[in-house]
Order: sequence, then structure tokens, then C-alpha cells
Amino acid sequence: MSTKVWVVAILLLVVVIVGSQAMFAINETEQAIVLQLGEYKGTIDKPGLHFKIPFIQVVHRMETRTLFFDVRPAEFLTLDKERLVVDSYTRWRILDPHLFFKAVRNEHGAKLRIDGIVTSRLREELARHNLWDIIGVRRKPIMEVVGRHVDELARREFGIEIIDVRMKRVDLPEEVQAAVFSRMIAERNRISKEHRAKGEQEAMKLRAGADREVTIILAEAEKESRILKGEGDAKAAAIYADAFNEHPEFFSFVRTLRAYEEFLAGDTTLIFSSETYLFRHLKAPGYIQKQ
Repeated sequence: MSTKVWVVAILLLVVVIVGSQAMFAINETEQAIVLQLGEYKGTIDKPGLHFKIPFIQVVHRMETRTLFFDVRPAEFLTLDKERLVVDSYTRWRILDPHLFFKAVRNEHGAKLRIDGIVTSRLREELARHNLWDIIGVRRKPIMEVVGRHVDELARREFGIEIIDVRMKRVDLPEEVQAAVFSRMIAERNRISKEHRAKGEQEAMKLRAGADREVTIILAEAEKESRILKGEGDAKAAAIYADAFNEHPEFFSFVRTLRAYEEFLAGDTTLIFSSETYLFRHLKAPGYIQKQ
């Protein structure tokens, strides 16, 4: 009886071991390839419970999710001979599990290969552009070119899809930062001086134009004032002439009074003969008629 129990227990143990080796589960974030004695037998890309031949077939699991790889920072030389330290990253996923396994075996091997390809392509592409293009508006197109090249090579050689290649940071080597910053400051000062010079030139043009307009306006005003003054003087002379013709004695009297105001003002002492024509209105009224 005891022997039978042991036999049953051993058989159950063998069944459990064989069953555990024959069944395996794939979840939603995984895919797998099955190898039989080292030979590729198929790819499993659907989640669920699957079966294999125990001890003969081996399952290698791989990620279906997008993976992130931080490429090691490297130093590059630009078209204008500037040195840059570029820190970049890559997002990728496994597209062909069989080719991936044959080419790089696992994620660690894939990262090593991707690192070399991205660094090589970055070096080649950055050497075609100037520093200001790389850190300015040309940065995105440059990385798109790098990403397309790396994706084509990775798909063909490793069964990997490169989703994105981007620069995280672009720095200057520490030993050249001071010189580059000084040059940048000098360039900015030069540009600011050019803008100031252009602004001063425009200001001079505006001031000259304004002065010319002022001169023209003043000349026109002076001309108009002289015309009006001449017309007024002519009208006044005409009025005086008419008044003189109508009342010559009254006109003479008024003119004489104005003369008195002018030469008798102040402390001036004048000596005239009492018979002078200027004092005729100070005499008796009949004097003028006698004259």
C-alpha cells in the first residue's frame, strides 16, 4: 500500500513538472518566440495560455511596449568647427522578434547597437550644419533625418522600429565655453550697434523732414502775414487819405498830437521858436485861419 502511494505521488509530481514545462502564459505587454533545439519554430504575439514541447522547446519573451534608451553623451564637431556635447535619447520597440533575437539576443544587446548607430549618424549629420542651426530652428529637422536613417537600418538589421530620436541637451565643452560666450557677447553687441545706428539714421531723417516742414510752414505764415499786413496798411492809408481829404484840419490836428506824444515823452528838453509850425494848434483858434 505504501509503495502504491509513492508511485502515485511520483507520477503526480512528474505530471506537474511536465505540465509546467508544457504550458506558459503570455500577457498583454509581451510577445515571444519558440525555439526547438535552437531552431526557430514560431512567434507568439497574442496574450493567453500557450503550449510547447517540454524540455525540447524554449520560449524567449520580449516586450511589446515602447522602450526608452538614453544614449550616452558624446562630443561632436559642427560644420563651423565648433565642439558640442550632445545628450540624446531614443524611443524604440521590437518589430520582428525572430530577427531581434538573432541579431542582438536581448534588450541590452539592442541598446549597445542602437547607441553606436545613433552616435555615428549624429556625428555625420551635425558635421553638415553650423552651431546656430543645431541649437536653433534647424534642430528638429536634423533629428528627423537622424531618426529616419536609424529606423531604416534598425528595421533591416535588428527587427527594431525606431520611433523617435531626440536631443535632450546640447552643451559646449567646459574648456571652450568662456571663449564661445565672449564671442556671442561680441556678436550681440555688434548687432545692437547696427540697430542703434539704423535707428539714429532714421531719427535724423525724421528730424530733417520735420525741420523742413517747419521751415516751409513758417515761410508760408510769414508770407501770409506780410500780405495781410500790406493789405491792412493799404486799407489804413486809404482810410487816412479819405479822412484827410474830408477833414484836413482835423487830420492835421491828430497828427500833431501824435508828434507831441513822441518827442515830448521823458525828460528831453527841446528849444523851439514860438512861431514854429509844430505849435500852431496851441495858439488862438484864429491863428490857423490867419495862416
